[in-house]
Amino acid sequence: MEILIATDASWVVNDITAALGADGVNFTVCSEGRVVADEVEKNAPDLAILDMQIGSMGGMAVTMALRLDESSGLLPHVPVLMLLDRHADLHLARRSGAQGWLIKPLDSLRLKRAVAAIDDGGTYTEGVPAPVAVDEEASDSTEEETVNAG
Repeated sequence: MEILIATDASWVVNDITAALGADGVNFTVCSEGRVVADEVEKNAPDLAILDMQIGSMGGMAVTMALRLDESSGLLPHVPVLMLLDRHADLHLARRSGAQGWLIKPLDSLRLKRAVAAIDDGGTYTEGVPAPVAVDEEASDSTEEETVNAG
């Protein structure tokens, strides 16, 4: 598996490589967002892990640029896992076209789960409430039901 890591923080690189490092996993690290598209064109990674801040360009802008280049046929599709600084960044991740995101601080279990989900063609999203299942039989009644959000 080829993983592109884009961040300007060495601790992020260390956390990711420690959690995901294994035989057959290769990492390319970019510390500037402006060079991510060039690296994708050269190496066509299986996954791009993008920090919210990558030098002079943010992870959302990089993801949107990758999606734009993909839609015009300039780049192949590369799944993106964004690393969010805070819960308030969820709206950015949702609009960017990323396949998943994690809210920092990182830990190896969540990183592995996110990468596995995205590698299997799915998504991995944190901080978004799960949809509430509605029992059709109960929804026909006029009784109100209290649902705890969270």
